[in-house]
Amino acid sequence: MKLLELSVIHRNHEIPLQFQVKRMVNGGYVGKDLKAVKAHIEELQREGVPPPPSVPMIFPVLSHNITTASQIEVVDSKTSGEAEFVLLLDGQDVFVGVGSDHTDRDIERHSIVKSKQICQNVLSSKVWRYEEVESYWDDLLIRSWTKATEGEEWVLYQKAPLGNIISAADLMDLVKSKLIDDQADGLVIFSGTFPILTGKMIFGCAFRAELIDERLGRSLICEYRVLKLDYIEGMEI
Repeated sequence: MKLLELSVIHRNHEIPLQFQVKRMVNGGYVGKDLKAVKAHIEELQREGVPPPPSVPMIFPVLSHNITTASQIEVVDSKTSGEAEFVLLLDGQDVFVGVGSDHTDRDIERHSIVKSKQICQNVLSSKVWRYEEVESYWDDLLIRSWTKATEGEEWVLYQKAPLGNIISAADLMDLVKSKLIDDQADGLVIFSGTFPILTGKMIFGCAFRAELIDERLGRSLICEYRVLKLDYIEGMEI
């Protein structure tokens, strides 16, 4: 099991949190607007990804396959990030982070579930208590940026209020309804993502996601570089 060293942000101070990841699931196709969901499915279909068997979709991810690091390694050049809110269930407590479900798009053409195991899920090192933002959850804003190459500027990739997709409460209920043993303690839930603004995926060298709480004037940030494993001469991956 993976142990995450996090900080809980409460007003002007931070409280350390050690969170043991016992299980992790990813959500997909979770938009409230069916047209937006259709648009995301079409984005993926343009990359050769078949439509999902059900909407929304919930699937398991290897529990150790999560990191708060500023760099991840990938085996292929066709990978990309997805900005998502992240829920961490710790007994009676629920914490909120922002993250990226980084995905290998070539493998996704054959299996959505398998494509989520080859790349790491990246999480912000700082989180909020869910109870602090629950009453105005839909008003929280999520954004992401990506870089195609190191020398280029950041490109705004996604931007939407959380009200555009399934709520945290409904997502937790959905995931719990799918568990065959009701064991939700130590569970990390990546929400599923939002349509991109660029019209097509960018397989970038860096990705940044931000969750913004305008009411309290604060934000959570997840930012990382993407490093391809190409340092062995003659190695074809």
